[in-house]
Amino acid sequence: MVSSIQKQYDVVVVGGGPAGMAAATTAAECGLKVCIVDDNVGIGGQIWRGETVGSVSDAREWSERLRCAKVDIICGARVFGASDKKSVLAEQAETVYEFGYDKLILATGARERFLPFPGWTLPNVMGAGGLQALAKSGLPIKRKRVVMAGTGPLLLAVAAYLRSHEADVVMICEQASWRSLTWFGIGLLRGRQKLQQALRLRKELSGIPFQANCWPVEARGNEVLEAVVIMQNSKLEAIPCDYLACGFHLAPNTELAQLLGCEVKDDFVCVDEFQQTAVPGIFCAGEPTGIGGLEMSILEGEIAGLAAAEKNSTAHKLFKRKQRMRSFADALNKTFALRPELRSLPSAETIICRCEDVTYSRLGSHASWRAAKLHTRCGMGPCQGRVCGPATQFLFSWSPESVRPPIFPAYLENLSVMFSQSARQHDNQEAGGCA
Repeated sequence: MVSSIQKQYDVVVVGGGPAGMAAATTAAECGLKVCIVDDNVGIGGQIWRGETVGSVSDAREWSERLRCAKVDIICGARVFGASDKKSVLAEQAETVYEFGYDKLILATGARERFLPFPGWTLPNVMGAGGLQALAKSGLPIKRKRVVMAGTGPLLLAVAAYLRSHEADVVMICEQASWRSLTWFGIGLLRGRQKLQQALRLRKELSGIPFQANCWPVEARGNEVLEAVVIMQNSKLEAIPCDYLACGFHLAPNTELAQLLGCEVKDDFVCVDEFQQTAVPGIFCAGEPTGIGGLEMSILEGEIAGLAAAEKNSTAHKLFKRKQRMRSFADALNKTFALRPELRSLPSAETIICRCEDVTYSRLGSHASWRAAKLHTRCGMGPCQGRVCGPATQFLFSWSPESVRPPIFPAYLENLSVMFSQSARQHDNQEAGGCA
């Protein structure tokens, strides 16, 4: 039997990463009744997950402020839908929640972008963030040979973490060119904090081979990963390894925002300077509005929290700092833009949709994402296109379709709650019309 719980708040924040923590804390410190809903077992998101939430100064500061602000924290609850009466629906074990709100802040973060290549479905080939999460959860990585491959700063951060836990990081393969990386490095000289972070990472990664213009083309092994073949300067090289941690930058989680009617352009949620979306009363902060790094996410969370509390004059004081960070974010995304050569990674038999075992050759005959879904079921499995969607968007230049509920797989009992609500709302509207 599924129990149903209704809760009402001034502000509901979906997502308990740095942006969500900052938004919830700031709104609660303004005197509002606030709740954070997050699908992980604890708050902090990927970057502050587990042990780091108590050891990193920023994480420690925001965790303490959040605690003192008396924000309600509901973890292990996944938001899967919404109603027409300003509420979102979330399931947690045998409980379905209906969180009513006056203001809603979406801080749903981003996920790793994967590009399929032969062998990418082998055991021990995984996302960089995924390997880090498993290591934080107890996966033994001491003396394990790890190759990092793909693009973006996440590769460096995860490599440093793995090395600090005695993994043998064999190589970091970055697809961006040395020229792009050099210009990006020169830009860091203008920001003291970013420069310090870069120098600290360089020290932590000292001695690990770093190759630009380099990317994986094949993972080899019989039943488990044994080696990865990389392309560097038009030459192939096989590197023995136990794990391949692979990720091609990040893809924003915008499904809930789209379901709620927020405008999305170029894959990101459109917001104004106060983080307000096109839907009145709904704000968005962090990576769904643009990939910009930790500091940018926190700052946007603060602005969203203040705006939700109608403290616009206080929020306005943060705009200048946000503009400086936006310049860094633009440089970040330009530097790590995916090169066209990566579109040739899959072979005809490479699986693109892992949920439904759809190969590259089966997708090539279709002209759109919708047509591919109808004829092959690509994107219709448990991940709901979160892995293959961004991949096919890059490989075939397909535009994503509109989002329909539920945005995550949900139990039938919980879906019945959502549908019964819709039926009641429809009946009320009909009754009002007859009156």
